[in-house]
Amino acid sequence: MTTEVDARSSAQQTDETFPADDKQQEAERPYDEELVEAEVNGNWTPQEKALHEARLNAKAKRRLRKSSSRNSTSESLSESGDSLGSDPNGLKAKVSSSDRKSRTGKGRGLPKKGGAGGKGVWGAAGQVYEDEELDLQDPNYDESAQGDTVYAKVVPEVDKRDLGKMVNPIVQEYFEHGDTKEVQMLLQGLNLGPHKYEFSSVAVSLSLEGKASHRELTSRLLSDLSVKLLTQSDMARAFDKMLKELPDLMLDTPEAPQMLGQFIARAIADHVLPMSFLDCYKGKVDCDHARVALDRAAVLLSIKGAMVRLDNVWGVGGGLRPVKHLIKEMILLLKEYLISGDVMEAERCLRELEVPHFHHELVYEAIIIVLESKGDTASPMIIKLLQSLWKTGHLTVDQMNRGFQRVYDELPEINLDVPHAHTIMETFVDLCYQESVISKQLRDACPSRGRKRMVSEGDGGKIKN
Repeated sequence: MTTEVDARSSAQQTDETFPADDKQQEAERPYDEELVEAEVNGNWTPQEKALHEARLNAKAKRRLRKSSSRNSTSESLSESGDSLGSDPNGLKAKVSSSDRKSRTGKGRGLPKKGGAGGKGVWGAAGQVYEDEELDLQDPNYDESAQGDTVYAKVVPEVDKRDLGKMVNPIVQEYFEHGDTKEVQMLLQGLNLGPHKYEFSSVAVSLSLEGKASHRELTSRLLSDLSVKLLTQSDMARAFDKMLKELPDLMLDTPEAPQMLGQFIARAIADHVLPMSFLDCYKGKVDCDHARVALDRAAVLLSIKGAMVRLDNVWGVGGGLRPVKHLIKEMILLLKEYLISGDVMEAERCLRELEVPHFHHELVYEAIIIVLESKGDTASPMIIKLLQSLWKTGHLTVDQMNRGFQRVYDELPEINLDVPHAHTIMETFVDLCYQESVISKQLRDACPSRGRKRMVSEGDGGKIKN
């Protein structure tokens, strides 16, 4: 009994689902019968024959579509039988919302994309995906999720054209403080690249224009850097470049060939340059200035005990010299001046000592020479020298005052060796004031010793202080 009811309900649903097709088919039957009768009688025109064939083709296509849609509908109804029982009159209620089959009545009724499509689906069942490489250009790329990130400081390489602008201040400051470690730290912060050897040539060229103490500091700097930053090949390239640039260096420093030869000899003694550096240039030098520099280096190295003596090839700079040595140098300078009378030479020797803070010793020793001299020539020559040094700025007000004040303080002791020291001192101070060498205040500070009046001067036999 239940089976018959189900069959009737399914037939009724089928008739209700396609009522329009049956009515259209019944309406076309009388017309088809008329065409068949006309064909039997042989009264068809070509237009009627073509129209008949077209109608037959359209009719066959409708039947095919109707049969395929009926099959898919019956399958979906059989699968969702529970939903049919709840609402037999609504087609939308018969189809589940999670059904992935086509609802237009077309297609083969298979799931979209083979079951691999839809929301929340990551592909077909059983499909294995390979590991994908991370793309830095991906907008969803998360740098923090890729593990530990290591950051490295990148210093751009210094351009050759900007090398001089960056190195010159470092060398000039080194001439002031003399700390090679600070220079090494600054150079490590620069990425000199293949041009690092040019630092040596820049330092040497700047020292050629400076003082002897600057050249001594440069030799020490090259010795310290050759161990940590610069190799012997780098130093050799630097000195080779300077040998080629000697004609240009001589425009500012005429003694550049001799000085460069001393630099080469000192560098070989300090193991900054290889011992075979001079041998590489034998018979291969065309420049006369370069030949002079190499000959100078060869002569210095050929001296007995040259490796030890070359440590003082530039002399001992200014404040590094012992005080006794500086005093001897200044006394020798004054004695040579009294013999030659050359003020310019005396000024040059004073500059080479490089001790401007110790020039008061020159003033002191000059006054002592005047007090101990037996003739009258020393006083005017010393006044001329002091006046020249005062005008050129080699002697400052402080150094002049300190030199005179030291003599004032020691005058009682000097008077033991020079009985007329007070009288000579008063005369010398007055002459210096007249030549504008000292100030009036300094002249008035000169001590004077009063003398005792004797009986012969009419004191009535009494001695007065």
